[in-house]
Amino acid sequence: MSRDFALALPAFHSENNARLFSQRFSVSFDFAVAFTRDVFREHNETLIEVLGDRAGRGEHLLAFVVDDGVEREMPDLKRRIASYVAAHPGLKLAGPIETIVGGETAKNDPTHVAYLQERFVALGLDRHSYVICVGGGAALDLVGYAAATTHRGIRHIRIPTTVLAQNDSGVGVKNGINAFGMKNMLGTFAPPHAVINDSAFIDILPGRDKRAGMAEAVKVALIRDAAFFAWLEEQAEALALFASEPLERLIRHCALLHMRQIAHGGDPFERGSVRPLDFGHWAAHKLEVLSGYELRHGEAVAIGIALDTRYSVLAGLLPAGEDVRICRLLRRLGFNLWHAACDQRDGTGARVLLKGLEEFREHLGGDLTITLLSEIGTGVEVHEMDTALIGQALDWLRSEET
Repeated sequence: MSRDFALALPAFHSENNARLFSQRFSVSFDFAVAFTRDVFREHNETLIEVLGDRAGRGEHLLAFVVDDGVEREMPDLKRRIASYVAAHPGLKLAGPIETIVGGETAKNDPTHVAYLQERFVALGLDRHSYVICVGGGAALDLVGYAAATTHRGIRHIRIPTTVLAQNDSGVGVKNGINAFGMKNMLGTFAPPHAVINDSAFIDILPGRDKRAGMAEAVKVALIRDAAFFAWLEEQAEALALFASEPLERLIRHCALLHMRQIAHGGDPFERGSVRPLDFGHWAAHKLEVLSGYELRHGEAVAIGIALDTRYSVLAGLLPAGEDVRICRLLRRLGFNLWHAACDQRDGTGARVLLKGLEEFREHLGGDLTITLLSEIGTGVEVHEMDTALIGQALDWLRSEET
C-alpha cells in the first residue's frame, strides 16, 4: 500500500464494525459556449479552440452527425465539414458523416439511439473522441443521449442550428428521448464538451422555427430579467420580421441568462423540484403530445406561458393587466395562443391537458413545484394549482383568440 493511500485510511481498530460509511466527492464541470459565424470556413478557428491541445497524443478523432433538415437547406454541408477537417492536420474524421432524422418525432423512435450507439462503437470512438452534432434541439437531445450512454460518455460538441437550440436547450446539460407517451422520459444529465452557436445557420432557418425559439426568450425574461422583457417589447416588430441584428442579440442574451441559471441556480442536475426554467412547460409538454407534435416546442411554450400568466393573475399573484401585456407581446411576435388540444376532453368530460400537471409532478421527482409570476422579471414557486382557475384561464385564452 502506498504511503499516500495509507494516510487516507482511518486507523485500524478490530472492534470497528460500523455498517454505514459516507463517501463524498465533487466533480467540476466547465464547458465553452462560443458565438461565431461560418464555423466550417477554413480559417475559422472556433472548433480548433474548443477542442483544445492534444499535447502530443495525436489527432482529435471526430464523428459528425448532421440533422437531415439542415442538410436539405445546406446540401454542401457535409463537403464543407470534410474540407474543414482535411485542412487542419490535428483533426481526423472517424468515418463517413452520418445524417439523422431531425425534429421532435425523431425522439419517439428508440431505434435511432441504438443505431447511433452501434455506429460510435464501430467507428472506434472512445472517451477521448468527439461526437459533433449539427442540428436542431431534438437532434442534439438524441445524439447527446447516444454519446452519453456509449462508453459511459463520449465527449459531445453541440452545434445548434435553431433559435430554440442556440438560446436554450443547446446551452443546457440535458439529453434525452421521448418514451411511453411522455416528453424526455429517458435521458441523462451530461454537460457537453462545448457549444458553438453559428449565426449562419439561423439565416437558413424557416420563419416558423425562428419564431418558435423566441418563446424561450420571453420565458426567461419573465422570470429573471424585466429589462430584457422591455427590450423584447421595443424590438417586437423587428423580431417578428426576423431582422438579423436584434435576433442575434436575443439569442445571445437568452443563452447567457440560461447559462447563469444553470451555473448559479444551485441545482444544475435537477435533484430538487424547483425548475424556474420550466415556466410554462407543464402545459407545453402535454400540448406537444396532444397535438401529435403539430405544435413546435416553442409554440407550445408560448401557449403555456400565456396560460400560467393568466393563472398568476387569477390567483392574485400578478397584478391585473400584466397578463394582457405579456400576451400582447407574444402575439406581436407572431404566436397563436390557442390550439384545439387545449380543449381536448376525456370520457368524463375533463380536459386532458390537466393530466400534464401529474406528469410534470412525476417528472420533478414527486413534489409538484410550478413557477408562476409575481411581477415581470420575478418568478414565484407554488406547490399546487387550482384546476378550476386553470379552466378559467383556458377559457380566457380561447375567448381572446377567437
